[in-house]
Amino acid sequence: MNITNEDNMELMSRYPDKYFDLAIVDPPYGIDRSGQEETFTKNPKHKRKSHKKKDWDNATPTKKYFDELFRVSKNQIIWGANYFVEHLNKGTMGWIIWDKGQHGLSMSDCEIAYGSFNKATRVYTINRGLISQFGGSIHPTQKPVALYKWILTKYAKQGDKILDTHLGSGSIAIACHDLEYDLTACELDTEYFDAAMKRINNHKKQLKLL
Repeated sequence: MNITNEDNMELMSRYPDKYFDLAIVDPPYGIDRSGQEETFTKNPKHKRKSHKKKDWDNATPTKKYFDELFRVSKNQIIWGANYFVEHLNKGTMGWIIWDKGQHGLSMSDCEIAYGSFNKATRVYTINRGLISQFGGSIHPTQKPVALYKWILTKYAKQGDKILDTHLGSGSIAIACHDLEYDLTACELDTEYFDAAMKRINNHKKQLKLL
């Protein structure tokens, strides 16, 4: 497992074409969901955990990012696909829907991922409350480890090299560690990187104690 604190374009530039078997990425959606401090000030009964407001979700990635992502990976699963459809293959079948199991709340009932696979669209239901497993909620758009384990089980095979260009909370790293996948990932924000590495290392230590 190779995880670095750097810009994803720098990371991808070091790898040849189609080096990674599968990229599983969760880029910024450009909807300003990088923190909820203002939400909590206005509504203290809001149930979501407060995170420090940042500016990383003010815009979506550029075309150059997607061109590079498709260059270095054979297949891709891209969360938030509905926010950057202009950069994706319109003819793909393999869309993925994460049903969060909590409907009618302030956040969306589900999230949509683009999949490059020639497979039927799938819906996976898992309660978003499970994001707090393995070290709590450390990122405002954190996803459950179980969601990534399901994706790896359904769309990857043993021996595949996995890429994540936006590590965030590190949920994918925990899933890859438990299922023994080779992960290369990066996170630009130093605070998120440090928190994710602490979460990942704590999980590894707990497993050794079992």
